Amino acid sequence: MLNDIVVVESAISAFNNAALAAPAFLWWMLLALPLFVVVRMCSDFIMNKLGWDKSNILEHVSVWTAGLTLMWVVLFGGNYGVLRDSLSVLSPMVAVIVFLTSLFVSSHLRNVPLPQMKRSRWIMLGVIVCVVLGLSDMHAWWGPLLQIGAFALGVVLGRIAKAEMRPVAGLVLIMMTVVVAMLMQPEFFRFGQLGNLTVVHKLAVMAMGVLAMAIVAIMNVNPRNKIRQSAFVKLKWLMRVICALAGALFILTEAVPVFLGMMAAVFVAFALSVWHTSEINRALGDKMLALLMAGFGVITVMPAVTAMAILYWHSVKSVDFWQESKPLL
Repeated sequence: MLNDIVVVESAISAFNNAALAAPAFLWWMLLALPLFVVVRMCSDFIMNKLGWDKSNILEHVSVWTAGLTLMWVVLFGGNYGVLRDSLSVLSPMVAVIVFLTSLFVSSHLRNVPLPQMKRSRWIMLGVIVCVVLGLSDMHAWWGPLLQIGAFALGVVLGRIAKAEMRPVAGLVLIMMTVVVAMLMQPEFFRFGQLGNLTVVHKLAVMAMGVLAMAIVAIMNVNPRNKIRQSAFVKLKWLMRVICALAGALFILTEAVPVFLGMMAAVFVAFALSVWHTSEINRALGDKMLALLMAGFGVITVMPAVTAMAILYWHSVKSVDFWQESKPLL
């Protein structure tokens, strides 16, 4: 009864059952609501203190979100039991996130000169970074090497890049990669229990996927107004049915391939709508990016990201969100 393995497994099971019964990220969001209200009320003051304005806030919030995501994925993992499975792909997924975030941040800071420090301090800093990255994946001898290598490769490629990663595209890619990783093994990221997520968990993830695909469609598809109305109506209803079936199947199965298929169907539906219109307000994509960042901060329990999303929403050009969004539905 007091065997070590039994005690550890009982503790993991108790934690997973608690996450199953009560989605922790939702309660964290409710507790942080006063903070978000204060940020919204003091948006102008906060932006003035930080030196942010409408011309540079996108770059600032994207770099900070990517940097915080890098620290989150390295420091926040909690249930290392899932790494004992030789078939687990969590370790490579974490390495991909480490690479993308380090590449994004490094590419945006490539023109910033490195601080002048003694060689001994650089060595000490490198050792600390390697230890922290290595401890994030100790399930096999190659785990620390994988994480350290992913970080180093991202930093080097970012520094030698000729241009920085596009803020919107890079940020959406990073956030959706994290969401997919959380779906693959949610107990590692303290998101829920593997194979037994609540409806709240599933709806939150689905909302993230829908917003991400809407942003990609708005920012990358050009309005052409070339589809005949009769054909467009039929295509639109077909895609609505496919998206609804994919969403229902995802709720039933919680499968990552189904989630990816649902995102693809949603993108096609939004792309058809944008292509059918004569013009689209690009500011709507910025507003949706702010919502995506806010949701990302909620599901990862990073209130700082949600607070930056509020600042970004405040700084973006005002739009009638509902009226502008209706043509996409």
